[in-house]
Amino acid sequence: MKFFQVALGTILAQVASGACAIPSLASANIDDLTTGLQDGCFTSVDLVNRYLARIAEVNGELHAVIELNPDALSIAALLDAERKNGSIRGPLHGIPIPVKDNIATFDQMNNTAGSYALVGARVPRDSGVVAKLRASGAIVLGKANMSQWAMFRSANTTSGWTSRGGQTYGPFYPQMDPYVSCGSGVAAALGLAFAALGTETRGSIIVAASKSNVVGNLVIPLTGFQDTVGPMAQTVLDAATVLSVIAGIDQYDNYTNAIPNNGKIPNYVAAARKYARLTGVRLGVPRNSWGDDLLYGEVNKSSITSAFEAGLDVLRGLGAEIVDLANFTDEAFTQFDFPLRSPNGNNQSITSSAGFISDLAAYFAELTYNPNDLHSVNDLINRTQSDPREGWPDRDTILWQGAASLGYNASDPRAYAAWRSNIEVDERGGVTGICNQLNLSALLIPTEYAPSWASAQGTPASSVPLAAYPDDAPIVDGLRKLIAVAPGIPFGLTFLGPHWSEEELIAVAAAFERGNNFRAKYVNGPNATVPKIELGDILSNGTCKGKPSTAPLQVETSVGACATPVTLNLNTTLVWEIS
Repeated sequence: MKFFQVALGTILAQVASGACAIPSLASANIDDLTTGLQDGCFTSVDLVNRYLARIAEVNGELHAVIELNPDALSIAALLDAERKNGSIRGPLHGIPIPVKDNIATFDQMNNTAGSYALVGARVPRDSGVVAKLRASGAIVLGKANMSQWAMFRSANTTSGWTSRGGQTYGPFYPQMDPYVSCGSGVAAALGLAFAALGTETRGSIIVAASKSNVVGNLVIPLTGFQDTVGPMAQTVLDAATVLSVIAGIDQYDNYTNAIPNNGKIPNYVAAARKYARLTGVRLGVPRNSWGDDLLYGEVNKSSITSAFEAGLDVLRGLGAEIVDLANFTDEAFTQFDFPLRSPNGNNQSITSSAGFISDLAAYFAELTYNPNDLHSVNDLINRTQSDPREGWPDRDTILWQGAASLGYNASDPRAYAAWRSNIEVDERGGVTGICNQLNLSALLIPTEYAPSWASAQGTPASSVPLAAYPDDAPIVDGLRKLIAVAPGIPFGLTFLGPHWSEEELIAVAAAFERGNNFRAKYVNGPNATVPKIELGDILSNGTCKGKPSTAPLQVETSVGACATPVTLNLNTTLVWEIS
């Protein structure tokens, strides 16, 4: 414990001298955190403790986190010691980040996609993105809740529900629909971490980011025909910092071999700082991408479109040239503007189903411990339907059944043909085709309408906070009474670009973010659930909210010294005592 007591003495001396500005975790960005760590104003142990305490404050209500890393504090202590000795692994050294529960970690945590069927199963190694996070010095704080099996199980389930983690709610209104990569979005929105990793098949990152008033980037091919993993963070710069770490070649993922320039990744962090103005940048508006779709009713659509037009004015004010009616072709509209919940009825359903059959079997085959002896989608169906904790038949398995009935997997020429068709139609008249034909840096779509236009064809997208529904917005509920629209719920603007245009998308999105500045003005809405515990609670001249500390702040007491001890019950086999 001597190291931590010495570190605390240094911290308190700097705080007392006024040398340190302790950031609010509700809005702390990567610069705030790395500067504070470098200057000795706080430690990674402090960050882990405070983030765990903030999770404990709100998780009973929002169910954003499904499991915590029992080694997080010891990893933080090791990284603090390395920093003290002058050794820095990378740009995320000592920074805690949770990952979605379908991103595999080779540690004491489970990897379950929110299902009891995989509790206790063991993977042979970290996923590629987690390995890169750790190599950069990040602390995997825990697993974020999600929509079970990335929303590819049921036609009658809700976004944000898993059997293991319960129903996640968005933080901006009671019973709010959080969308698919929900736990990651909520964690970033409320400062339960500065950023988190999510995954996307169709809308999971960008729409969840939109509803959480954070930035979401979907970019990196991970597995299968269209799954991607990407960061969710409070700012474009934060997302770019994480992206710069996780991007690149992965020896276990053949899709990453398509990255140009021999896998060399652009400087995304520099891109986020590139544009003070957007003079000469051409941005297109494909208005037929939402057309007559009322989505949440005429009044609420008007709120979205009014904010969208105001966003266009911000971009014009920055010098961008807005090319209106940069519309998708009829062929592209027919190909991509469709509901996912129609098994085997379109190319995206074919690629999703065929890919799921192959990739699931491959994942099961690699498990070093497979307690439920799962080998196929049919095994998963049988296990799920026989386990009362899985909520079947109230939440059906129709998407799995549709996949199983397809009759072929991803190795079949029909699956490849469906995937190639998506790519070719995009190149003719989708995002890639329209951007190339009109010499555009990006297309602009309200995020609520954007998911169909990037995922199936594998093009990048970035959602940035735009606005929120006004005080008089009609409340709209959806399946199982989750609230889709209500006063104060935020929404975003999505920037879409052709393949390998992440660098330019980040640059343009960051310029818009600085010009619009909505996230900074709207950290918490009028109906938001907000954690109150802050990093400064343990770093104010040795006192806790004005109360003298009863003991030196050590690893096992640093939360309990400044907060009522709590138990964070995550509805799993792991119960983490924060005290």
